Amino acid sequence: MLDRMALVVAAVCAGACVLLATAVVAFVLATRRDVMTDWLAADPSAGVARFGTAMLVVGAVGGVTAYLVTLGTRARVERSSKELVELATRFAAGEARLTPVHSEIDEIEHVSGVMTRRAHDMTKSLAAERDFAADASHQLRTPLTALLMRLEEISETDDADVVKEEANIAIAQVERLTRVVDDLLGRTRGAGGPSPAVSLDSVIAALQREWQPAFEQARRSVRVRGERGLFVRSTPVALSQVLSTLLENSLVHGRGTVDVHARRSGPSVIVEVSDQGDGVPAAMAPHIFERSVSSGAGGSTGLGLALARDLAESNGGRLDLVQAQPARFALFLSEAETD
Repeated sequence: MLDRMALVVAAVCAGACVLLATAVVAFVLATRRDVMTDWLAADPSAGVARFGTAMLVVGAVGGVTAYLVTLGTRARVERSSKELVELATRFAAGEARLTPVHSEIDEIEHVSGVMTRRAHDMTKSLAAERDFAADASHQLRTPLTALLMRLEEISETDDADVVKEEANIAIAQVERLTRVVDDLLGRTRGAGGPSPAVSLDSVIAALQREWQPAFEQARRSVRVRGERGLFVRSTPVALSQVLSTLLENSLVHGRGTVDVHARRSGPSVIVEVSDQGDGVPAAMAPHIFERSVSSGAGGSTGLGLALARDLAESNGGRLDLVQAQPARFALFLSEAETD
């Protein structure tokens, strides 16, 4: 197509050159009548032949010049078109890292820019979906494990009072699991809005009951101290998940008594969770909240702390490792005023 266009351009330029040369000759003959008289007096056929030859030469020079001038443009368009086809092929194959075509041709650059941005958006979307699937499985695993412990307690006892107590706790854990699912659905729908006020005491007390069998089985305990009656800005599911992650982290990686300390600090409420273990290795401490960073102990996936920090930040808070050895994590949340 480019060759045909070049030939058409060459033909048009050749015709234009012939017409221009003819117009010049006609002008000269019209203004210089003595030239016309001399030409007629001489051999007319020779003059016509010379004129025709001159026009052919002029047309050929004009056509060849026009054809040569289009070579650079044709080469650039051809090269850019091939690059665009290659880019489209890589985009169709699902490749994410695409570089836009720089051709100085607006249409080609626009199309390549659209494909490049779309590939980037698709990569971000796929990464978000993978993260969501991993986060969802991690958030559901903890309450399901705790529920299984309660059901095992029920199956191993004949005491009706114990069965009733464990059943009530199991019901509460099922309700929490339902809230976790609702919270996950809210994330997929982009639900937003200000975080509600939640009682810190009630969340910590529920987690104590939930994790009691696991800590008793490990011959360890959880001690809660500090100020009482505190309310913070957070969804109950997010707050419970963050603190549950810290308790699970201490159970798997720590030793001794786990200490949960709540206190005010200006307009914030700080909840610190610590234990008596060896703590976090110095090389791992700066990366402890990154995904897939884990010591590998206890089947850890490295998602818990990363998800916990994300949940804290989504509720206007912050989760930090304030001391590596022994490990001490601090959850900072805004205090909520209650009537």
